[in-house]
Amino acid sequence: MNKETYLGEVQDVNGTTVSISISKKSLTGFIYIDGQGYRVGQIGSFVRIPIGFQDLFGIVSQVGASAIPQAQADIADHGNRWMTIQLIGEAQRNGLFQRGLSQYPTIGDEVHLVSEKELKNIYGQPNRPYFVKVGHISNADSIPALIDVNKLVTRHSAIVGTTGSGKSTTVASIMNALSDENRYPSARIIMLDLHGEYGHALRERASVFRINSDPTALGEKSLNIPFWALNFDELCEICFGEFNNEKDRNIVLERVQKYKTNSLLKYPRLGASVDTLSVDSPIPFSLHDLWYELYKETFGTYYKDQGGNPLDNLAYEVDAEGNLLKGNAANGIAPIFKNVVNVANEVKINYLPGALNLGKQLQLLGTKLRIPRYNFIFKPEGWSPASDGHVERDLDVLLREWIGEKAVAILDLSGIPTDILQTTIGAVLRILYEALFWARNLSQGGKHRPLLIVMEEAHIYLNDSFKGMASRTVQRIVKEGRKYGIGAMIVSQRPSEINSTILSQCGTFFALRLANATDRGHITSAISDNLDGLTGMLPILKTGEAIILGEAVKLPMRTLIDPPPKNRRPDSQDPIVYDEVPGDESQHPGGWGISMEKSPKFDEVVETWRSQSTKISKLKN
Repeated sequence: MNKETYLGEVQDVNGTTVSISISKKSLTGFIYIDGQGYRVGQIGSFVRIPIGFQDLFGIVSQVGASAIPQAQADIADHGNRWMTIQLIGEAQRNGLFQRGLSQYPTIGDEVHLVSEKELKNIYGQPNRPYFVKVGHISNADSIPALIDVNKLVTRHSAIVGTTGSGKSTTVASIMNALSDENRYPSARIIMLDLHGEYGHALRERASVFRINSDPTALGEKSLNIPFWALNFDELCEICFGEFNNEKDRNIVLERVQKYKTNSLLKYPRLGASVDTLSVDSPIPFSLHDLWYELYKETFGTYYKDQGGNPLDNLAYEVDAEGNLLKGNAANGIAPIFKNVVNVANEVKINYLPGALNLGKQLQLLGTKLRIPRYNFIFKPEGWSPASDGHVERDLDVLLREWIGEKAVAILDLSGIPTDILQTTIGAVLRILYEALFWARNLSQGGKHRPLLIVMEEAHIYLNDSFKGMASRTVQRIVKEGRKYGIGAMIVSQRPSEINSTILSQCGTFFALRLANATDRGHITSAISDNLDGLTGMLPILKTGEAIILGEAVKLPMRTLIDPPPKNRRPDSQDPIVYDEVPGDESQHPGGWGISMEKSPKFDEVVETWRSQSTKISKLKN
């Protein structure tokens, strides 16, 4: 018996839960093993149970009188010297650790403390290229916290933590490690950045796509999501909202099909034919012309006594100069029609026969076609179709920019109007999933070059309270994406609001400080290991400290995440209310300690508000 590490003996085994009676002769308090100090019986510490040529490993989840098995609760002799552990894996003596158990301990088996030397053999080898270092073990600075990239990407993951717990810094640290071109020259990562935090953090490693992009900024490009790449449901939700009835929806469906068919006949495209074309096929067509045509049929009037097609005989108003007010389809300007008249000796006009009942939907779409904030989807630069469906660029250029150039592509969604944000995110995720799904046997597909999709602020669009398109697409990704090389990383401060199906499919969790009991409960129920004691530590974790559990780590570990350098951190830090550098008279206090400007420029505040942009114009009157 190794007296240095001996703790006690197994007294009760219930599945993976083992109760241990701590020996009175075992070590107590603070002791040293191989020069390293240890506190005995710490929640979250590891123990070893030797069985023949194998060692079983477990984590301490409970200590004291409450850890007594129910059957022995009334036996006073045992007092409070009890410990509960959760078994997590095994290793051949002096061999590699693996999760799972081939056998269970029996009554009377010895239990030993695990030293730091033994932990080094368990946690992995830093020189293995498929391990990436994200920090070090909290109570053992010499042991690096290593993450298995294979399991992290394809088995999905979640990073959760209360606001201010270091969640964004943890994401940036992991992204910096995964985008190291010396280790992973073919890495592919897409980040959905809802607040524009990560462009500065990743710099030359990432392409940043945003509305109102700054062409002088390194790696920054315009965000474009062509409307014609959306399927019909997504297109309707963004353009028309809810239809009055199925008939109106089918009319729009038939028109979209017709426009796509005409476009394909004039500009044939590989992989598409008229026979196989569907309304969901990503074929360019003119949405502006479609809107104008439907608008005429819905609101138009015509000359009653004139023959021919009523659409050729529309009765428009005229302006002061006598010009017909026919509007402008390309600019989303609607035509203006004369009112119906029944006055004697006047030219008789009437509504178009069989007029459509799409007034509300077409007025909504016309408004969006005129607002510049929607140009990224209705007038995408280079992907905006002409009247006949001709486009300068096809979707191969879009996919190459997103997942074929730099290691990381950041889609800055902070400028997207909130009314279409969730649908837009769902469309982006579906486009990526379908592209890699059908290309799974190609060198550009996910099987040969996996893609990691990082979803920041996931509770906003993966919420259980609605059946949004984003939620449905992500459920498909987490269930099936592993087969096609598509991995998901869910990042959220409110895991309790995320769809439970999505959360349960995440194989690895980075759990930072979580103060809310409901959020902690969702994490505890989602992880595969029965580690209530470990997850009970979540409210007291330090900023930047995480408990990492799941498939990407050999053992659950309490980790201090290595933050990126200060100039490479995400733009998510709390504003400084009062800050002063002590001992340096040249430094002035920040925040509320700064003397107020003599003439604050509130006209600039109004300008950014009206333009819905953080930038101000350089030219002033």
